Amino acid sequence: MEKLDHRKLLKSLYSPPAKRVVDVAVPPLRFLMIDGASAPGSPEFSNAVAALYPLAYTIKFMIKRGPLNVDFRVLPLEGLWWAEDMSAFTESRRDEWQWTLMIMQPPLVDRDMVETARAEVERKKGPAALPGIRFEEFDEGECAQILHKGSFDAEGPTVEKLHAYIEGLGKRPVGKHHEIYLSDMRRTAPDSLKTIIRQPMQ
Repeated sequence: MEKLDHRKLLKSLYSPPAKRVVDVAVPPLRFLMIDGASAPGSPEFSNAVAALYPLAYTIKFMIKRGPLNVDFRVLPLEGLWWAEDMSAFTESRRDEWQWTLMIMQPPLVDRDMVETARAEVERKKGPAALPGIRFEEFDEGECAQILHKGSFDAEGPTVEKLHAYIEGLGKRPVGKHHEIYLSDMRRTAPDSLKTIIRQPMQ
């Protein structure tokens, strides 16, 4: 059986240093994605996570046990964050935050597989947010990124460092603030969290 670990195959995307910001060219990738507008940890946010993971793992095991006979590591949860008024972030008005949660899918996954897996998850678990998940390509292009170690509430200086780096290149941030959660936020102490912070730029 072939085994794939896309965190190693795409090492430049998933292994940035913590002490310095680096450039990365992100190719078009396909994701399971779901949108929402609420504070992290809200019922809406939790329901989205509770639908994404079963779908991602059902796809994994469906491919592993099927004719392709390929096993792959489910990739980490990622989040795009924004607000209509960006002061909602600096002032921690979390109920105004908007987000897209997503899990990257290997190239061998197609839309038919996703829909077959969706039907299976609906039959077995029926998570409330499952109908809101879509399968979509996301093309970020040129980005800067850095690894943040510690709690989400302590991200401020890391984000400032990231934006200062972009400004130092004579470029500007575009698109949405992107986080990749290398730690399971449900089981990891805040001070031990590892989060990639990525920002598209041009």
